[in-house]
Amino acid sequence: MLRIGIIVGSTRAGRRGREVADWVHARAQGRAGAAYEVVDLADHDLPNLADPVAPMAGRYERPATLAWARAVAALDGFVVVTPEYNHGPSGALKNALDHLYAEWNDKAVGFVSYGMDGGHRAVEQLRLVAAELQLATVRNQVGISLRDDVDADGAVAPTEHPERQLDGVLDQVEAWGGALQGLRADHARSSA
Repeated sequence: MLRIGIIVGSTRAGRRGREVADWVHARAQGRAGAAYEVVDLADHDLPNLADPVAPMAGRYERPATLAWARAVAALDGFVVVTPEYNHGPSGALKNALDHLYAEWNDKAVGFVSYGMDGGHRAVEQLRLVAAELQLATVRNQVGISLRDDVDADGAVAPTEHPERQLDGVLDQVEAWGGALQGLRADHARSSA
């Protein structure tokens, strides 16, 4: 069975990312094609990119980087939950992506963004980063509006439209994640 990580892409106090990731996780439960788990960047002590060797070399020295590499390597695909800060993703998310290279390769990624206008500009930037990391981005995406998709108490409460969008993202991440498993297996056999 595929293992899909739902990455919480913000670490700041007062963030909405964990709440959005929990909504994604709840919606993904019970799907037959994959097991989903939340991967919270706040649980990984990643300083600004500090390893002395470029991540492409795969020679990680810092314990935090090694732990992050193991966590990412164990997954077959990702749903990245990203805020939009100043028309882009969070620095913590970009830093986490930049810490690794091979562990991202040939895996599927979908995006759930949030912000006052749905966070779509952050996703556009992340698609460029994902391409360089050899992540296969799926077409569908979700944009949560912090104006429209909250309840009277201010809690994230996506409407029917984002729920349908999320189902499309999960379908595509599972389809591409499954298709790319064979490619990763071929690469592992050829480099052994």
